[in-house]
Amino acid sequence: MRKSLYILLAFLVSNIALSQEETVYSVYFDVNKYNLDDKQGNNVVAFIKAIDTARIESIQIFGYCDDRGKDEYNFKLSTNRANTIRDTLLGRGIRNKIIVTIEGKGRILLEEDIDNVSEARSKNRRVDVTVNFKPLPPPKLEPGTYNALKKDVIVGDHIYLDNILFERGSSKLTTKSKAELDKMARFLMKYKTIKFEIQGHICCTPTFQKEAIDKDTRKRELSKNRAFAVYKYLISKKIPASRMTHKGYGNTVPLGKGTEYDRRVELVITGI
Repeated sequence: MRKSLYILLAFLVSNIALSQEETVYSVYFDVNKYNLDDKQGNNVVAFIKAIDTARIESIQIFGYCDDRGKDEYNFKLSTNRANTIRDTLLGRGIRNKIIVTIEGKGRILLEEDIDNVSEARSKNRRVDVTVNFKPLPPPKLEPGTYNALKKDVIVGDHIYLDNILFERGSSKLTTKSKAELDKMARFLMKYKTIKFEIQGHICCTPTFQKEAIDKDTRKRELSKNRAFAVYKYLISKKIPASRMTHKGYGNTVPLGKGTEYDRRVELVITGI
């Protein structure tokens, strides 16, 4: 019986660690007894210590007896067993208001095909403690990379804009890029708390030359100008400047998908 108690305790601790929403712990009693011996008391204490009490939503306590004896006696004995566990829990700091059920269920009848009647009866002389836990808060999401803005972005998300690409050496927005930015502006007007950095990128320069020359300005500022071009266009579409920053990253962040995809602009979410 002691071995079974240790197994149940290990099962309980394991399941609490896995944040299960309900855990059932059983305490077994000798024939006609409802008091806990020292070993049982220590196991109940260990059970309590394994619980994150801040997460407990409710506790239900159900007492049982084996199939022998009169119904009136069994209901009283099973109720006394349930009350013993309740008192033990209260004595170890569990709040009374979360114990929502304390009930003696009386006897548990044996099934007809039981091989070991003695063992079955020993398992039926017990109290089951069902601990219901409050749901855990949703896990914190790690930033990801997406090809479109979405309403449930988080800080750190990268929005890779497939249709906002540039001609080689140019920071001028194409007609296709402007159409994409128009859709983005409508989205940003709807979700007014999203803040972001506009990141400009380039391709096709030597590794020692991090930035490229903008053929229109003839200055080595191409990725910076690409980011600024998107920034200016969104300003023209009534997106407040306070929601945006812009920066050129040169050739330092290639996607590895081909040079045409490195002539791009990304948004990185900085606030929501």
